[in-house]
Amino acid sequence: MTTHARAGATPHAQGDASPGASGFFRRYAALQRKEVRQLLRDRANLVVGLLLPLALVLLFGYGLSFDVKNAPVAVVLEDHSPIALEIAQSLHGSAYLSPLRAASMAEAERLIREGKVDAIVRVPMDFSRQMGQGSARIQLLLNGVDSSTASTLEGYVGGAIGTWALKQADRAGDKAAAAGVEVVQHMWFNEAGDSRWYLVPGLIVLILTLLGAFLTSLLIAREWERGTLEPLFVTPVRPLEIVLAKTVPYLVIGTIDLAMCLLAARFLFAVPMRGSVAVIVVAATLYLLVSLLLGLFISGLTRNQFQASQLALLTSFLPATMLSGFIFDLRNVPAVIRAISQVLPATHFMDLIKTLFLAGNNWPMVLRDCSILAIYAVLLAYATGRQLRKTLE
Repeated sequence: MTTHARAGATPHAQGDASPGASGFFRRYAALQRKEVRQLLRDRANLVVGLLLPLALVLLFGYGLSFDVKNAPVAVVLEDHSPIALEIAQSLHGSAYLSPLRAASMAEAERLIREGKVDAIVRVPMDFSRQMGQGSARIQLLLNGVDSSTASTLEGYVGGAIGTWALKQADRAGDKAAAAGVEVVQHMWFNEAGDSRWYLVPGLIVLILTLLGAFLTSLLIAREWERGTLEPLFVTPVRPLEIVLAKTVPYLVIGTIDLAMCLLAARFLFAVPMRGSVAVIVVAATLYLLVSLLLGLFISGLTRNQFQASQLALLTSFLPATMLSGFIFDLRNVPAVIRAISQVLPATHFMDLIKTLFLAGNNWPMVLRDCSILAIYAVLLAYATGRQLRKTLE
């Protein structure tokens, strides 16, 4: 027994034949070489580790800005006196504003409802008479669908008119005259000035993106890893049928989540729904379908659950957060990034759902953006089916 125990102990002693620090470093170096080789072979991790931080730094540091530049502003001059024309000209002197003349308030209101201008500056017909009396008012109507842009724009317009008033006071030699011009602002579509009215519809977009892409991004990859997809290849089942079968259950789950989001927006956060609820549901369901099909396409492309989850994050949730207009006004970013943002389905749905919630049914926008989402759904369904057809054939 003693001899047997010693014989059994010999291999253990030989395994630790390199005692002390030298043995530790030798074993560590071998393990380190193995891990480095594995990292270099795993290109997905390498790309995420090296390129993602660089992309985020460039995107946030250079491409995105909270400033508002060249914001379109409709100017309505009901008073055509020289002093009123000077006010309109003073708005042209600001690098942050892009004024355009509107023939009437009806035309200006149409422009702001269609989202073509962010504000209306109205000079009333008795403005010159009010100025002569030492107290005049200018009306400023702001598009409150994007409350942060509206607040910034309010400061820009007020600053431009305030600068003009000071120049007028200098000419007249009366410093107190500058205080005689009052800008009376009114926020359209967000009368309460509540940021939740702006944020909650955007959060619905992010939630549907996250749920849709991540719910289905693991489906095909999981079946490839478990070997449960191959039995389908010997059956008469068609690729489109596989795509539909995998999409429909999660579409039902996503629709339930959408209903909860809409109820929370209306009754918990008191966000108005000025557009048709049916139109909101149809548009949101279309976008949810696009997100689900994108996740399914990624799952079939990678055939690996870990890589599928990474790719889904990089191609759906992060772009939807940063490049859809949820945080930044896309008109203030470079043309290249703005062009990239227009490729994303989230950009079109973000603009649409905010308008439907706060401004109402803008039918040209509804038809345009829903058509774009429908085209994305068809293309993704076809692309996913093609992936499976290659394998089935």
